[in-house]
Amino acid sequence: MKTMLFRTGLLACILTMAVPPLAAQTFRERLQQARDASRQPAAHPPALPAGARALRDVAYGDDPRQSYDVYLPAQPQHAPVILFVHGGGWANGNKDNPGVVENKAAYWLPKGYVLVSINYRMRPDTAPIDQARDVARALADVQKRAPSWNADPANVLLMGHSAGAHLAALVGASSTLWRDAGAARPRGVVSLDSGALDVPQTMKKPPLPRIYDAAFGRNPADWIAASPYHQLTRDAVPMLFVCSSRRQDACPQGRAMAEKAKTLGVAMEVLPEDLSHGEVNHLLGAPSAYTEAVDTFVQRHLN
Repeated sequence: MKTMLFRTGLLACILTMAVPPLAAQTFRERLQQARDASRQPAAHPPALPAGARALRDVAYGDDPRQSYDVYLPAQPQHAPVILFVHGGGWANGNKDNPGVVENKAAYWLPKGYVLVSINYRMRPDTAPIDQARDVARALADVQKRAPSWNADPANVLLMGHSAGAHLAALVGASSTLWRDAGAARPRGVVSLDSGALDVPQTMKKPPLPRIYDAAFGRNPADWIAASPYHQLTRDAVPMLFVCSSRRQDACPQGRAMAEKAKTLGVAMEVLPEDLSHGEVNHLLGAPSAYTEAVDTFVQRHLN
């Protein structure tokens, strides 16, 4: 049942990114088309609030995937920054996929925040630990460029969904990652429904969804290196773990992270929501008690 729910949620996320399939196509062909489409830029740029503007495809590395889009409020003034990491199973997705930008921009840009949505290199070519290094490099680049946007380089918070939630949490847990990238300490992390906070635990629980096997491989040393739980130290940043209460893995892993963090003196909290895996991302920013709860954490750590 757990595997079915996870795969259903992931499939829903991928299919919402796709163009309408042809009737003659098989399910497998349609799914592959959806995955391929998810890596491509959106046909139409995300809608933005009045007066907002976008800076697209800002490079933070030499690979074409190492780029980000910047969404600026109408009149940024020493603006705090939310840096968002998209999901897609470590192998799919794009920085402007449906559900990534629109609601978040509609909510936080009018409040004077800058929203940055990043791409990163993908599986099978790039392992999760190196994807996390991409996130850290993007963080460093955003901090470097922030003054040119009238944004505050000392006020950057990481946020991510699914695979992106895992990567954001890994950077927030391991100060080595952001230090090696030349970044300053981020102010916090909002992790939206990650089931891979404790990677060894995830990999050892049967039945193992193929998505995890393809992402993390079979080497236990690689699991530990890419596991936010195992990389957690006293230097970790505060985190909020939003988790779908309809899944069996995300909330327990978030609670385990928070318990370990407590012993290290790091503030972390868990926010269960009766939403699907995709809705946790897509609905954030839409008017709701859920959005307000996340915003309370954001305001507490960005000032």
